[in-house]
Amino acid sequence: MSGAAWGDLGTRLATGAGLVAVGAAGIWAGGHAFHVLVALVCGVMIWELGAMLDAPRAVRRGLGAAAGAAVLAAIYLPPGLALPVLLAPAVAGFALIARARGLCMGFTALVSLAGFGMMGVRDDFGALWMLWLVAVVVASDVAGYFAGRALGGPKFWPRVSPKKTWSGTVAGWIGGGAVGAALAGATGAGAGLIGVSVAVAMAAQMGDIAESAMKRHLGVKDSSALLPGHGGLLDRFDGMLGASLFVLIAEQVVTFPPGVAP
Repeated sequence: MSGAAWGDLGTRLATGAGLVAVGAAGIWAGGHAFHVLVALVCGVMIWELGAMLDAPRAVRRGLGAAAGAAVLAAIYLPPGLALPVLLAPAVAGFALIARARGLCMGFTALVSLAGFGMMGVRDDFGALWMLWLVAVVVASDVAGYFAGRALGGPKFWPRVSPKKTWSGTVAGWIGGGAVGAALAGATGAGAGLIGVSVAVAMAAQMGDIAESAMKRHLGVKDSSALLPGHGGLLDRFDGMLGASLFVLIAEQVVTFPPGVAP
């Protein structure tokens, strides 16, 4: 096992610790503070998307601001009115950005809906279940990172994500399931929470793979250089996008929080 495989670990840990501190403070505060934090993150991710698509500076800034404002406004609107507000920046991006318009529209919609889903989890179910969602994504990412580098083995999709291995992928599922098992014991939830947690870990990995495929298609390494050791916010929160969108959909299929009586 070469030292090069772990060369960025210190930087990644330091940046990750800062992100955890800011995120934990926002989750703990909840309410308007959390809404603003999520909206800011979504706006920056759309700005990064515009930069990757070579949009003019004014366009990328405008779309980022519009997406952040739309996510923030949507949480205060009735659901029927929130949906067109959330999707409006995606339509605007399709009209204003010439390169990869379909990709731009899809990812903008994904970011907006995922941000809305995160705010909904915190508002409707409380800090504990928002922390569960974050913990599953983080556990999946950390378990996959260490298992992939320590165990190696066959690649998951080398053409799109050269470093992602099957050992890391499966370890991510186990990490997510372990979080679910721990919380199931603490809350009295049933085994269904473990299954949902594994599915959330899978969805987080899908978000990561989708973002990797987009970067490979566009010929860029990172979405930006905002976060040392991690790239940009879109690089760091791609898993949360997939997980949050999954939870938004899963709420319509299973009782949420899973295994916990209302």
